Parts: sequence; structure tokens; C-alpha cells
Amino acid sequence: MSLPTLHDLHRPLGSTGLLVSPLGLGTVKLGRDQGVKYPNGFQIPADDEARMLLRQARELGINLIDTAPAYGMSEERLGPLLRGQRQEWVIVSKVGEEFESGVSRHDFSAAHTRLSIERSLKRLETDFIDLVLVHSDGNDLHILNDCEVYQTLAQLKHEGKIRGFGFSGKTVEGGVQALEQGDCAMVTYNLNEQAEKAVIDYAAAHGKGILVKKALASGHVCLAPGMDPIRASFTLLFAQPGVASAIVGTINPLHLAHNVATAAQVIRQL
Repeated sequence: MSLPTLHDLHRPLGSTGLLVSPLGLGTVKLGRDQGVKYPNGFQIPADDEARMLLRQARELGINLIDTAPAYGMSEERLGPLLRGQRQEWVIVSKVGEEFESGVSRHDFSAAHTRLSIERSLKRLETDFIDLVLVHSDGNDLHILNDCEVYQTLAQLKHEGKIRGFGFSGKTVEGGVQALEQGDCAMVTYNLNEQAEKAVIDYAAAHGKGILVKKALASGHVCLAPGMDPIRASFTLLFAQPGVASAIVGTINPLHLAHNVATAAQVIRQL
């Protein structure tokens, strides 16, 4: 018997015109192993392993890939790995955070935003990025109101270099304001953390897109004995009509297959 896939479960990402799989593949582990908050250490996979993981994701019906300049070598590796497949993928990247010599720094200026997008286009070997999110440092309202990043992304969308833009923030106020002016918000939402649920509700009411980060609490989800943490997490997430897709960052093929099968079953039962 073949395991369920996500091919027939793609859904709209708000009103962007993009159709995305309910799970997206996060690629921080393809590019960076320093300063990451996972319970266990890991080795960055070699090109052959990464290529097989991407092929597996595609065969399982995943079409959304999540990367960022702050993910070390992730964008630079994805460019060659995805050659000839551009139409198969919805690519999400970010602006605002740089990770150099083991340290993060943030820059939300117009000049840096534009430089960052041009660099991402080169690294990813593409003419456009489907969705670009602002990588917030937590000062969401300051970034939206006092920095030039959001207006610059709106201009880059107008120029056709990106198809949509949004905000990966840390507060309800920031998430809601970002959705008022942009296309999408990325929120933390899982069994342990549900403070940003109001952003999901706002998106559902206003036809905006929501992507969920840390859907499995970066591997830290704990439950009562006998409960499947993946199933419980996905049941919580996909019961929210505002959620378009949840990003899972595994590089383990078995975990990926299990995540997809569980998500497919949960969504069909809701």
C-alpha cells in the first residue's frame, strides 16, 4: 500500500495566487549548523543527500521550500540543487538578518534589502522569488514603522523581482500590522506556543497567507505517553483555517515521509 502524499492537498497562500503544499521544507540544516536551537546535533548533508531529500520532498507532494540568507550556505546550495526545477517549487526566502562568523546581525534599510534580494536571486539562480519575508529581530513594530524594508519589498514586488512579501515576526501586533500592508505572515504556533493565534485569525478573516514556523517546536514537543506528537501538532495546526502551510526542517528521509503521511491523514480527517 502506498503512503499518502500531499499532491492533491495544495492550497492557496492567501491572495498571492500561489498554491502551496500544507507542509514546506525548511532548509536551515542544508546550510548552517552553528547557533541553531535543535535538541540534537546534526551534520550538514552532502550534495547527493540534499538532492535526494529534495527529490523525495517533491515526490511526496511538497512544493514549498523555505530558505534565508541567515541560513548559512542554504541559498547558495539550493541554486545548483534546484536547476531545471524552478517551475516545480514555490521558493520563500527572507531579508533583514545576516549570519556571519557564528553571529547574527540585522539590517532593515532600503539599500540592504535591495542588495539582499539581488544576492538571493543570484544564489538561487532565478529571476524572481515567490515570497520574501522580513526576518524580524523581535522589534516588529519598529521594523514596520521606522525602517524602509517593507516599502522596499513592495517596490521589488512592483518590479517583478518578488511575487509576494510578508513578515516573520514575534508579536501579535507586528503580525497583524504586517498583514494589513503585506501578503503573508510567518508565525510560531505549536503545542507549546500559541500566543500568535490572533495573527492566524486575522489572516483567515482578511484572505492573507499564514506560514507556520516551529510547527513541531524545533523538535522539542513533549506530550503524554502514548500520544503521537506529530499527529497532535498537525491536528492543532490544520484545524486553523488561516494556516496555509507549516515548515518542517528535517533532513531525515524517514521523518519527512512520516510527517507527510501524518499531515495528509490529519487534513483528510478534518
